Amino acid sequence: MTKKEAIKSQALANELRAQTLLMIHSGKSAHIGSNLSAADLVTVLYDKILRVNPKRPNWPDRDRFIMSKGHAAAIVWAALAHKRFFPKSWFKTYYKDDSRLAGHVTKLNIPGVELSTGSLGHGLPFACGVALAAKRDKKKYRTFVILSDGEMDEGSNWEAILFAPQHKLDNLIAIVDYNKIQSLAPVKDTINLEPLKKKLEAFGWAVKEVDGHNHKQILETLKRAPFKENKPSFVIAHTIKGKMVGFMENTVKWHYANTDEEMLARALKELGK
Repeated sequence: MTKKEAIKSQALANELRAQTLLMIHSGKSAHIGSNLSAADLVTVLYDKILRVNPKRPNWPDRDRFIMSKGHAAAIVWAALAHKRFFPKSWFKTYYKDDSRLAGHVTKLNIPGVELSTGSLGHGLPFACGVALAAKRDKKKYRTFVILSDGEMDEGSNWEAILFAPQHKLDNLIAIVDYNKIQSLAPVKDTINLEPLKKKLEAFGWAVKEVDGHNHKQILETLKRAPFKENKPSFVIAHTIKGKMVGFMENTVKWHYANTDEEMLARALKELGK
């Protein structure tokens, strides 16, 4: 990725951030910080990595993407609309009665979504099954899944982390959005994940660490997957909760808080909108 391409990619991520903020504000929803920390990862995946076709959302050879941290739904909706899976006019209905766009990722009537998520700890186990099916059917599609760091507390994830190397799922790429803050406190004060890289390697994964806001790093790392033949790949993406909005960054409050009009205007101004 050239410097010019990186600037363009970052601009797109900030556009998706702005759309996310507007949706969450309008819907009086939550999870702003979680959406903003994942925005760069989601942008690079949809814009540069995933082999998907909005005209054929159920194309059998498509790559599968699962947002296991389902509370970061708004950034997924923004990315899917950017790829033209559905019109941006849907944004105005976000989190409202009878809307297709729920506050957590929902598969029902949404083209481009593989799994309804929100009850944490299910995305990676499901992704293992999808990747195993691809192996057994001799299909070339890849399965990507983004998890939250707080979600890594779930025992079901560690069962999946055991399962994937056992079945040599090198078509599986897991990414943890490691923003260091979960719902009510820092991760290290809740259940400390460290040394995360060593733990994952001990379980049999090939692991890379990246700056989860550096588009060039994210792209170059994901393009190299699988990192090792016959091993699943795990990307530890170091991120900042609330990234790109200064008063939201690294603050527990923005896991649940919503914006008033003045806060929204400040946030959009910081995003250049």
